[in-house]
Amino acid sequence: MNDRNIETQAMVTPRAAGALRPAWLAAGFALATAIGAQIAIPLPGTPVPVTLQTIPVLLAGITLGPLWGTGSMLGYLLLGSVGYHVFALGRGDVPVLLGPTAGYLVGFVLAQPVLGLLPARVATGRWKARLGMLGIVCAGNAIIFACGLLGLMLTLRCDLPRAIELGLLPFLPGLMLKTLLATELGVRLHGRGR
Repeated sequence: MNDRNIETQAMVTPRAAGALRPAWLAAGFALATAIGAQIAIPLPGTPVPVTLQTIPVLLAGITLGPLWGTGSMLGYLLLGSVGYHVFALGRGDVPVLLGPTAGYLVGFVLAQPVLGLLPARVATGRWKARLGMLGIVCAGNAIIFACGLLGLMLTLRCDLPRAIELGLLPFLPGLMLKTLLATELGVRLHGRGR
């Protein structure tokens, strides 16, 4: 009887551990996003700083899929909303979720279904996979920046050209570098978290 119990426990434990793996990875991507937010550079003339958080945001959906990627970013926002200083420049609490960068934070969540569903359609082959992943990363960035610009327009009460001037143009050089990095990492990580 004891041998049978030990045998049953050995069979159940790996399955339970496998079931927890996506949750641990989601928590890891939320933490990586928080760390990326602390690597921030304020820019003159705009309330939006340059951060490294978009790389883990993009990779969360690509690696974890739409459900766990969304959960990861919701977890990140929850940590910040209850007062943990996980947002850019060491900020935390509800006012950040209502301020000029709120649209980008919402975009982190809304991009996850697209980032999570599209990689299944990435073609195989070295260059086709990279081009496909580049398209997915660009789609994710487009959602994040569209939400960010809308957030700027609402919170600063400005028009679209002014929002683009404040929330997109200063970030284009860094955005191109981060896009290339996220594309390469996305190709390497795709499917590992699912």
